[in-house]
Amino acid sequence: MVWHNKHTPQLASSGSFNKREKEKKRQQKHEEKERRKEERKANASGGGLDSMLAYVDENGMITSTPPDPTKRKEVSLEDIEIGVPRREHEEVSNEHTGRIDFFDTSKGFGFIKEDGTQERYFVHVSGLLDDVTQNDKVIFETERGPRGMNAVRVRKG
Repeated sequence: MVWHNKHTPQLASSGSFNKREKEKKRQQKHEEKERRKEERKANASGGGLDSMLAYVDENGMITSTPPDPTKRKEVSLEDIEIGVPRREHEEVSNEHTGRIDFFDTSKGFGFIKEDGTQERYFVHVSGLLDDVTQNDKVIFETERGPRGMNAVRVRKG
């Protein structure tokens, strides 16, 4: 059964009118976006890839000019060390006494508070000679680590 109504044509035309308006707005947005894109391209102060490159000279300073090929130095692959180099001679001071201030056995590290100065030293499980727990009295030596002085050769005292 088909129902005919005198308002039906108007609804259909208003629907297509809304579609046309939406399409116009979409097209205007697209054109505005393209215009801004072209404007950005025109106002770009960059000179391409060359203006973004930086070089390091023979003294380790950053410069905008490419390096001089005559000052080039060959480096052998064996001379390149990745990470912190091992020390031939470790800095070792005399023995200290203190107490285990904190030690986490599951993570394998802790801190020792030195008697007298109350200075705290990091200790790793690899630096322990005896098994220790919190508040144990210990004797230890110190050596410089990557983040400061570390307790090493730690034994119960």
